[in-house]
Amino acid sequence: MAAMAVPEKEIPNIKTIPRGPLCEGEAVIFFDRKEREYLKRLERGKRISIRGGMIAVEEIIGLEEGTIVRSSLNEPFLVLRPTLAQLIPNLPRRAQVIYPKDIGPVLIWADIFPGAKVVEAGVGPGALTMALLRAVGSEGCLISYELREDFAQMARANLAHYFGPAAHWTLKVEDITLHLEETDVDRIILDLPEPWQLTEMAWRALRPGGILLSYLPTILQVKTLVDSLREHGGFACIETMESLMRFWHIKGLSVRPQHRMVAHTGFVTVARRVARADKRQL
Repeated sequence: MAAMAVPEKEIPNIKTIPRGPLCEGEAVIFFDRKEREYLKRLERGKRISIRGGMIAVEEIIGLEEGTIVRSSLNEPFLVLRPTLAQLIPNLPRRAQVIYPKDIGPVLIWADIFPGAKVVEAGVGPGALTMALLRAVGSEGCLISYELREDFAQMARANLAHYFGPAAHWTLKVEDITLHLEETDVDRIILDLPEPWQLTEMAWRALRPGGILLSYLPTILQVKTLVDSLREHGGFACIETMESLMRFWHIKGLSVRPQHRMVAHTGFVTVARRVARADKRQL
């Protein structure tokens, strides 16, 4: 299928009002007494249902962030605009999301910068897509490849509802292993089960010094990818890492690690594109 830039008119202009009173069309997140999160959108004329109670959207529009509202059951909820870290785990999805603890290392180790030209493959619900779009800024561009039309539709909907206009985003519903045509790319980010199929194509697409980053769930996949990159000879500075995150419970005299830990979710592998593909260079 042909590349499809996301039509700006289909996306409510959410990101132009990052401060001030809460506005119609914005995404907000409700926190209950136990700090459980509920992601909602402010659609005028509708009522928000949370934990069996109802809240009229008109009662929320115009409030300042950090206001306490009460449902029809008199249950209090704190209302805020979601941060990216709060938004991602709550996104509607039918595919596995890349969690915030991994998105941070992806952005840093891929060295995503304002104005960068980035290619992404494997969009899923669009969590990493949102982070990449924020990082490259309006002066950069992101070209996303997604093989499945249903995942592409889900990503479009999530960006429309929870991100805002993205004129610097192009979504291609195509197999990147057959249709990668971009050149002089700064960064390539792959969330694919067999990224080694793209080793040569990625080398040709990246500019010298560009970065290839792959996100994989198993170490056997990582081993196959790293072997492919080394055998090709066009990549150097190859590193693999994982991120483990443990939150702490702090309340009164009770100070301890939380019982549940966000442990292994995926491996991040990065490599730099060298000027010539010659495995005898290093």
